[in-house]
Amino acid sequence: MDEQRIAAVVQRWALYRDAGDWTRFAGLWHPDGWMSATWFQGPYQEFIRASRKAFADGVRILHFLGGTAADVAGDRAVAQTKMTITQRGTVHDVEVDVVCTGRFYDFFARHEGEWRIVHRQPIYETDRMNPVDPAAVLSLDPGRLQRFPVGYRHLAYLQEAVGHQVRLGLPGLADEATTRLYREGEAWLLHAEQGGAAGGQHD
Repeated sequence: MDEQRIAAVVQRWALYRDAGDWTRFAGLWHPDGWMSATWFQGPYQEFIRASRKAFADGVRILHFLGGTAADVAGDRAVAQTKMTITQRGTVHDVEVDVVCTGRFYDFFARHEGEWRIVHRQPIYETDRMNPVDPAAVLSLDPGRLQRFPVGYRHLAYLQEAVGHQVRLGLPGLADEATTRLYREGEAWLLHAEQGGAAGGQHD
């Protein structure tokens, strides 16, 4: 039942955020909730404010989810969910769609009897960029593209083009950042098994 309830929170995250249902979206987070992404790192309240502004400005970053698996230890859990992130925007005067495939890696804690997200860290595995008009010709700057990690370089290229400062060194398919994230997840669960408190950011 815990795994099902955690999976339901993950599903609602994508649905509420993509629909702009910010009140219900806020209810999915632990009070100490923290969001990490290519374009944002900070408390969930700031993430909601930034997302609301972008949504009002017409930015659409959409999410599609696959299966969820959760490891539960007492009042803590780590969940992984297959996902794709799709963003539409303009690069070099060409309208494009970027699709990035990866996983959501979520640190959960029970708060007032309900599972809530303490920290979300996407793992970016692979991505691509395609013109919306198949007849359009798109030419990317190779040097600029190569500056970004392979798992999200096209997503970063687009997000930088529309004014975001993109964070480098985020977890990918198989790299040191992902190994470090797995260690943090193991420590999060071990802390619960040793009787640690459920609140706060991951250890």
